[in-house]
Amino acid sequence: ANKLSVSNAAISEMAKKLSQEGLISYEKYRGMELTTEGEKIALRVLRRHRLWESFLIKALGMSWSEVHDEAERLEHHSSDSLIDKIDEYLSFPDFDPHGEPIPKKNGAFPKTLKSISLSEVQIGNTYQIVRVNDQNSELMNYLTKNNLLLNSKLEVIDKLSFDNSVVVKVDNKKNSLSEKISKSIFVKVLK
Repeated sequence: ANKLSVSNAAISEMAKKLSQEGLISYEKYRGMELTTEGEKIALRVLRRHRLWESFLIKALGMSWSEVHDEAERLEHHSSDSLIDKIDEYLSFPDFDPHGEPIPKKNGAFPKTLKSISLSEVQIGNTYQIVRVNDQNSELMNYLTKNNLLLNSKLEVIDKLSFDNSVVVKVDNKKNSLSEKISKSIFVKVLK
């Protein structure tokens, strides 16, 4: 509630409404859970969002720091047939530009790569970025500026225990990444 700047009463009221519509199971003071129908709708919106992000980058050349907010606006105003056409145009991608899996039309997810957070890596190893879990536009701009893009290779030079930052080398350039940034970047080990 605090993170969204919404009162507890407003959340309770919305939870009651969603429960009455059959989208969540809700018990006061016990929490809530998506129903089968609620999950189906959530996956549909998630699919739309991630396909829009992919389309905006591939077809329109937008940067990955710009697409999240645009996709937020477009996902609710698109027909199923338009989304299917976008999916086909993109050759049915499995992952969005941030490395997140795109649900298929039937709700199934593609097989994901085994990855770990950059905050959990070993010094001296080489990794490849496979996913970025934070879509803050300032962070995306920072990552782009420092060549920390999807599929970029990086070498871990050091981990600083006093602030949990990770020092990496990308394209022969060293960069110290805060704990927050390193927890948002997911990698697979190369060597």
